[in-house]
Amino acid sequence: MKYVMEALRRKEAQEKLPVIRMEIDYELVTLFDAMKADDKVMIIKAKERLEVLRKQMLQIDNEQV
Repeated sequence: MKYVMEALRRKEAQEKLPVIRMEIDYELVTLFDAMKADDKVMIIKAKERLEVLRKQMLQIDNEQV
């Protein structure tokens, strides 16, 4: 049973990766637009969101090993 649950968690993680990558792409566009507009608040928000997404991606990568 333990192996089944572990396999399910890995599969869920694999399905989340493309979504996280799309979110990262969106946040990079947001960051670029904020930098062009010199919007300091949006720059900070985009960077914080990118950091959260990066940590999620690393966590998924570590679980797969």
